[in-house]
Amino acid sequence: MALFFLVALPALAEEEMRFDKEPLLIQTAAGKMLHFTVEVAATGDQRARGLMFRKSMADDAGMIFDFGQTRRVAMWMENTILPLDMLFADDTGTIRHIKENAKPYSRDIIDSMSPVKYVVELNAGIVTKLGIKPGDRIVSATTTKAK
Repeated sequence: MALFFLVALPALAEEEMRFDKEPLLIQTAAGKMLHFTVEVAATGDQRARGLMFRKSMADDAGMIFDFGQTRRVAMWMENTILPLDMLFADDTGTIRHIKENAKPYSRDIIDSMSPVKYVVELNAGIVTKLGIKPGDRIVSATTTKAK
């Protein structure tokens, strides 16, 4: 019986979780409108899973984590295969902090550095490639829903 659980556990860990998708815009201070399609992690289980175990992601894809309230957030990359850029945004969608090139499989804590309501994860390198900076704003159905 114990052997079954040892064999089944990795399969369960990689079991697919379903996420809704929505368009997300990043409005830069320079006036650019950057278009992405993101999956929405709004429940505790979805936020805990995030992009773990994903082996690839389109250049214009990502995930938005909605924490439901503004607070300081800590993330990590354990079981995350893809290197990521993380955008930490407040309740207005304004990006307050960016962590570029978060290392796959790392258990190091990635701190939002200030209270935020949302975290957007994109493929590593997108922030530099597109010139995304703190002060830019994310806009999506999640960030504009009634508060």
